[in-house]
Amino acid sequence: MNALRETIRRIEAGRKRASAILPFGVAELDTRLPGGGLAMGALHEVAGGGNGAIDGAAAALFAAGIMARTKGPVLWCLTRPDLFAPAIAQAGLSADRVIYVEAGDETSVLTCFEEGLRHGGLGGVVAELGRLSMTHSRRLQLAAESSGTPGIALRRWRRQADASDFGQPTAATTRWRVSVLPSAPLPVPGIGRPRWHVELIRCRAGESADFEVEACDAQGRLAVSAELADRSIQSGAARLGSSARAADAGAHGYRTAVA
Repeated sequence: MNALRETIRRIEAGRKRASAILPFGVAELDTRLPGGGLAMGALHEVAGGGNGAIDGAAAALFAAGIMARTKGPVLWCLTRPDLFAPAIAQAGLSADRVIYVEAGDETSVLTCFEEGLRHGGLGGVVAELGRLSMTHSRRLQLAAESSGTPGIALRRWRRQADASDFGQPTAATTRWRVSVLPSAPLPVPGIGRPRWHVELIRCRAGESADFEVEACDAQGRLAVSAELADRSIQSGAARLGSSARAADAGAHGYRTAVA
């Protein structure tokens, strides 16, 4: 009888966590998301706006900022040991909270991703993936719902041709794309806080939108710049030259992004 009560308690706790919401704390973003923030017990996708390391690093920092605002250890699954931990810490996700799993291939990453989501004792799971099929994404979504643990599929590609997979349908609740913008000008010589162009490409029970925000601070929080422009997803944003973006990128998420 005690075992049955414990099983029921865990199921109820998982349901409560699955329905929980993690707000960004930025009204312009939260009002576009059902419930006023990111669904905790759900799968989300994040990718860089371009195929270069700079936008890819911004996407990693965006994911780190989300996980920084959860509670508990964070499992980060990857195939390449090129994550720059000090930059992740600057985005609010301290090193003592992260458990890194270096898998040999993406099949192993997917296995670790799903097991981490089903565990129920983690603050969240991030997995770096090039491909994500509808079948695998459904399994991940169900695993996240069962435990109430948020999962982020951080999309990375070794070849530019593989980036087209990001346009394929998945079961993810939201899909985001992050690009680097020039930092805000300062009244004195120097470089201001990094800024991002964040696109909400897909949102279940919501609408697409895009935003200009200041990058994550030491608590993983985004901020709205004074000249925030909330435009339609069709308007897009002007692409910057790689050298200009590298100068304004600030702290980078991957070692390959550091000059």
